[in-house]
Amino acid sequence: MRHCINCCIQLFPEDTHKQQASCQGGPHHGHLACPACKGENKILFRVDSRQMNLLAVLEVRTEGNENWGGFLRFKKGKRCSLVFGLIIMTLVMASYLLSGAHQELLISSPFHYGSFPSNPSLMDSENPSDMKEHHYQPSINNISYVKDYPSIKLIIDSIASRIEFTTRQLPDLQDLKRQELHMFSVIPNKFLPNSKSPCWYEEFSGRNTTDPYLTNSYVLYSKRFRSTFDALRKVFWGHLSHVHGKHFRLRCLPHFYIIGQPKCGTTDLYDRLRLHPEVKFSAIKEPHWWTRKRFDRYPVEDYLDLFDLAAHQIHQGLQAASAEDQSKMNKIIIGEASASTMWDNNAWTFFYDNSTDGEPPFLTQDFIHAFQPEAKLIVMLRDPVER
Repeated sequence: MRHCINCCIQLFPEDTHKQQASCQGGPHHGHLACPACKGENKILFRVDSRQMNLLAVLEVRTEGNENWGGFLRFKKGKRCSLVFGLIIMTLVMASYLLSGAHQELLISSPFHYGSFPSNPSLMDSENPSDMKEHHYQPSINNISYVKDYPSIKLIIDSIASRIEFTTRQLPDLQDLKRQELHMFSVIPNKFLPNSKSPCWYEEFSGRNTTDPYLTNSYVLYSKRFRSTFDALRKVFWGHLSHVHGKHFRLRCLPHFYIIGQPKCGTTDLYDRLRLHPEVKFSAIKEPHWWTRKRFDRYPVEDYLDLFDLAAHQIHQGLQAASAEDQSKMNKIIIGEASASTMWDNNAWTFFYDNSTDGEPPFLTQDFIHAFQPEAKLIVMLRDPVER
């Protein structure tokens, strides 16, 4: 049994109420008195035998054939775009599934390369149409699979011959110090002679209740690193060296840097080197301090905190060796794997004066070389097409 929304008169299945009271046409009710409200001016109606206020929330159930109404109300352009996108997605997925072991899309890529000559005698002046005379085998799209190193070298030499290389003038050390006064005041000129990693002791002026990582920016702005620093807090005081009433902590820089382009295997190399018992890394795989965080006002102390776990192990080894032979070298080496250290110099435009040559006056490698002339750089590169 349904009820009229304008009054509380019941609507019979034959909808006879439409003739008895004109309630569908607007706010008028008929001259008939409603049997439920007995003539009183109440704005109530009943749903499922329960009395409800007019302001109650009603559940509107649409018919099944109205589900397509929203789609049909789309503009024609939106409908065409949606259909076109679905077609493209279907074709791409089908090409992956049907290609199987071919390891490439059935849809041909616009970036195809022709055959590379296996004969290094082919010079740039030769016409590519004459390649048939040399009986070259058609190569696949990726040159790295061909392993034709003489031809690759010929191509590189041909490109290099068209480029004019100029020697970059290295900045003066005093200019670097004026640019980064605080950094040069924290990192010393010389490191411990019996440590393979560049380490040194600095005085810690805090008490045993002092939180050494209270102001560390990596902890403050990233929740996922807080558990790591929580573990370092618990063992921090036990790894200090106490001499003549003063406390000293061991500070370290990386012995080597893994750098390179993205998607070139830096993470894989990082995971493999971590398995070696004498190789330790920073608490964060990619701190990006030299190229990014340094310009975000992350002080160098925050960067050095990332190597405290490795510094603790080196400190233990140095303390054990001092009792036996102080000249014994500690073999633990520290690494850092920020790939951006190789190529990211974008922040210089906001902090350095633009030079007339269009390049930064100071590069990342200038500062690393100033502190660590013997630093090791492991560069990870990859075929650009494959990457």
